[in-house]
Amino acid sequence: MPHTHVIEPYPHHMVRGYFDAALPPVLSVASGDTVELTSWTAGDEHHLHPDRSRVDPLHIEALERCPRGPASHFVTGPVFVEGAVPGDVLQVDILSVVPVEDWGYTAVWPLLGTLPYDFEETVLIHPDLDVVNGTVGLPWGKTLPLAPFCGIVAVAPPPAWGRCSSVPPRKFGGNMDNKELRPGTTLYLPVFNEGALFCAGDGHAVQGDGEVCITAVEASVRASFRLTVRKDLGYAFPFAETPTHLMSIGLDEDLDDAARQAVREMIDHICRRTALTRAQAYMLCSLAGDLRVTQTVDEVKGCHMLLAKSAL
Repeated sequence: MPHTHVIEPYPHHMVRGYFDAALPPVLSVASGDTVELTSWTAGDEHHLHPDRSRVDPLHIEALERCPRGPASHFVTGPVFVEGAVPGDVLQVDILSVVPVEDWGYTAVWPLLGTLPYDFEETVLIHPDLDVVNGTVGLPWGKTLPLAPFCGIVAVAPPPAWGRCSSVPPRKFGGNMDNKELRPGTTLYLPVFNEGALFCAGDGHAVQGDGEVCITAVEASVRASFRLTVRKDLGYAFPFAETPTHLMSIGLDEDLDDAARQAVREMIDHICRRTALTRAQAYMLCSLAGDLRVTQTVDEVKGCHMLLAKSAL
């Protein structure tokens, strides 16, 4: 019988700014179990809401006690999934993502983002998050629909890579910042270590494709994932699907190459699921696939293609 496990948001259950296959797991679960975890918003103490009464005391404790690595993302885990070995695929069913603080932040920083030289001063805002009404309140009076997801969903990197910054996404997943990886979506990640060593973090309350200014509405979230070891897939790169669409993922320092990878990955998955030739699959991608820019700000850029399953 599958079980549900809760990882409490204590400092010893998370790291800041990196992935490392050498990290000891904070939890061991059976394949098919569900894990609920909390991740504090990315950022440092000066990004917190100015009204400290709105900041969870455990959030402040984590900032004080978790040494900052090369980035400021809180990454909760890793979780050891029994039976997972290199060459397997970890199926990650995203069940829920909910903000746990009633604020987030968005910032513009000089020399960062899609327009690194256009803004010379730091600008920081703290939108209000209303979970009951499902809104994000912006300081200029506009509201946006709340659409939370985890920017980081990952397994541990190959051991030979050592400690990796949490900024660039890689073939183990990581900081993909893909707003389509929301509740109801299933993500498939290739496994590089015994136990897979799953982790997640970098909550976002809402984000547009591109995440162009380098931040979404960064938010602390509680997320729930069902983790299942798959021996029958053999995927070498992250792939996802929603109830209605297939989603290929391309990652590269060059945006053109990221787009090419997303298209090639979709062609491969079409051919796995149908009798179409590669040329026919390529044509189908052109006719029914939507190629989108995931993000342009994480050193390694991202593209993803959505293809309706009804087109297969």
